[in-house]
Amino acid sequence: MSFQIVVEAPGVHRVEAHTPRRPGPGEALVTVHAVGICGSDREVYRGDRPEGYARYPLVPGHEWSGTVGAVGAGVPATLVGRKVVGEGFHNCQVCDRCHAGEATLCTDGYEETGFTRPGAMAATLTLPARLLHALQDGADLTAAALLEPAACVAAAALRADARPGERVAVVGTGTLGMLAVQFLKAVSPADLLVVGVRADREALARRFGATGFRTTDQESPGDYDVVIEAAGSATAARTAAALLRRGGRLVLTGIPAPGADGLDPTDLVVRQLEVRTVFGAPPPAWAHAVRMFDAGLLDPLPLVTHELPLTEFPRAIELVASGDPEVGKVLLRP
Repeated sequence: MSFQIVVEAPGVHRVEAHTPRRPGPGEALVTVHAVGICGSDREVYRGDRPEGYARYPLVPGHEWSGTVGAVGAGVPATLVGRKVVGEGFHNCQVCDRCHAGEATLCTDGYEETGFTRPGAMAATLTLPARLLHALQDGADLTAAALLEPAACVAAAALRADARPGERVAVVGTGTLGMLAVQFLKAVSPADLLVVGVRADREALARRFGATGFRTTDQESPGDYDVVIEAAGSATAARTAAALLRRGGRLVLTGIPAPGADGLDPTDLVVRQLEVRTVFGAPPPAWAHAVRMFDAGLLDPLPLVTHELPLTEFPRAIELVASGDPEVGKVLLRP
């Protein structure tokens, strides 16, 4: 028997039998290989995700990989049997933002797999085939389950527009931070600094391409061309901005708790800093992440520390919330 996780309401979930939904016109049915747990899944379970960004009851799961098992009318039959990952945002495709390629800014309202639409914490997932990105036949689907956070980081890397020979830095040493290191390494920077709160992450950061490492209590020169913030802590934005040279480029990806220390507008103006932000990943970022993965330039697998059966959803949430330095990316296997 196959199963799915349903979060009935904040703090209330059940494990129930899963019945695959046949794909309709334009849809594909995917057999889920693995699904990741991230901070937003914790928010869904705790009930503190911002209003309008979760709809109960729901099947969570927005970070996933799988294999296409069936397709509906209008979808190429050659997609059946392909290894895939998929975008989360169900955009309208007709508004100005969608036509501009900015699916995460769709003006028709927020709809996302695993939050307002059924997610991948189930044996199968049925969704619009246009959201799928096919992988190479030999792709490691366990590693590919991290391509959703990688796509978000890809969006940050594209916005940062780092160029060969520039000095770049990453603030944050979690999953997003370590993925950001790999994206920035691919552009051949002159220097790639990683800043975090945990000194034990230095070896992994250097494995992924960092040329320098500092903890947040160590002073770093403010002469970097590009900084990607991927920590989401209360002071991360200020820490990141302090690393930049005058006229430098800052991309914020973390979402701290309300009331966190903000950027100093006087500092931004006087130093003429360029600040951009990322929430989710539009199609070009997904394409960039998949290309990097297929080319062997992106290796998410070392970030995975736990793989659990889908039925151990509560334990997976506890692990992610534990703060244990031995816990990295936690995957569930249907």
